[in-house]
Amino acid sequence: MSIIRVDPSLCTGCGQCVKVCPNSCFVSVDRISQVSHMRCMECGHCLAACPAGAVTVEGLGLDLGFHTFSEYAGVIGPGKGDLADLVRVMRSRRSVRHYKPQPVPLAMLEDLVKIGTTAPSGTNCQLWTFALVDQREDVVALGDRVAHFFQKLNRKAENPLLRTLARVFAGDRLGRYYRNHYETVQRGLDAWYDKGEDHLFHGAPALILVGGSTRGSCPGEDALLASGQILLAAHHMGLGTCLIGFVVEALKHDGSLRAAVGLAEDEEIFAVIALGYGDETYAVPAPRKVVVPRVLRMGTLSV
Repeated sequence: MSIIRVDPSLCTGCGQCVKVCPNSCFVSVDRISQVSHMRCMECGHCLAACPAGAVTVEGLGLDLGFHTFSEYAGVIGPGKGDLADLVRVMRSRRSVRHYKPQPVPLAMLEDLVKIGTTAPSGTNCQLWTFALVDQREDVVALGDRVAHFFQKLNRKAENPLLRTLARVFAGDRLGRYYRNHYETVQRGLDAWYDKGEDHLFHGAPALILVGGSTRGSCPGEDALLASGQILLAAHHMGLGTCLIGFVVEALKHDGSLRAAVGLAEDEEIFAVIALGYGDETYAVPAPRKVVVPRVLRMGTLSV
């Protein structure tokens, strides 16, 4: 539990810390803020809202210590940024499936992780985990383990009797896999083993594995939100990215692979991001399907 402190000699009595704290850790006494209890969720709202620098929270700081660029100090207030430029970045990022052999410096990967931690998390638990693979040979070694897992799975899926049993006892999971993924995976396996072609990571020289502790309130959502920040930042750094779902599935079901990656008992991987300098160029933004959102009118519903 973090220790919160208010320096009364600096406090101006503005009351911003009292107002923004989601856990009501502050009270105002004679127009000076005081800490009422230490049930702090470490969101840092109080520290960020205090105009006088009177509030400190143990373990929290504003400087993330980036290696590859200098961060601008200060806050862009709501409505103050360039929305068109932000959307342009979002639409310009694509999933890259052709990479140059040029390695990605470890410092860049570390900075991307720090950027990932700027994402929100459920109850601000910040229980993300990140693992970096910065050498192509280690990417290939992980690919070998993942290929072995899917090779065994495909052999099971080829068996009509096992598919029938799975339909009866396992909700047809093996059958759905056989119908939806077997052929694609088999082509990838043939390319990997017979031709030395990488259809899994697309030749990427680096990976970031984004996970979370199952002790968190919503670890999957937290990890994916952090991954979104990483994807956009990587584009700004000049890197291409691609989410690799097959590795997530292998890590979910293969205990020996979990052990090889060094996952803790309460740790799950929710996103695997391939990174590298892309060998692709695009002239227009990414197109998207048209979405028509539903509009809810909850006031007409009775309990």
